[in-house]
Amino acid sequence: MPDRPPLVRSELIHEGEVFTLRRHYIETRRGVVGRDIVVHPGAIVLVPIISGEVLLVRQWREPVGELLELPAGTLDPGETPEVCAERECREEIGMRPAHLKPLGAHLAAPGYSTEMLFFFLAKDLVPDPLPLPEEEGLVVERLDWTLAVERAAAGGFQDAKTALGILLAAHRLPEV
Repeated sequence: MPDRPPLVRSELIHEGEVFTLRRHYIETRRGVVGRDIVVHPGAIVLVPIISGEVLLVRQWREPVGELLELPAGTLDPGETPEVCAERECREEIGMRPAHLKPLGAHLAAPGYSTEMLFFFLAKDLVPDPLPLPEEEGLVVERLDWTLAVERAAAGGFQDAKTALGILLAAHRLPEV
């Protein structure tokens, strides 16, 4: 395993609502170099299944535009991934999962971010909505599970967490 380069210093660049941006200065063979790091509390990604369909959300993502993606959300301070998963499911698709099955945790962009994505299969959904934050204009869409898996495998989702979530669920639970 490679040794961690010595950290010379770390400075705060920006502290935002969702993440912090820091610049780490590390010692390398070429001398001291700066690396910008997004410090993120982590997020959950849901694969909600109901009646042979996966529930997706269509929303506007300011940096890239409109996306069709799995419901997801950032962990609040002190919140466990399981609690966040239930809250986000109720906020984004208006359903409470009776069963949440962990599908694994994966780094979103390890080259510059600490964000860990916690994936969950959400099953046995019952209506139990929570108010959606005003800034999130979401439209829930249903997609046949088999078509969703084929689309993910063929690279048909722009959003990597959506493709990965669907493929994780398909691999772990082919009977979904």
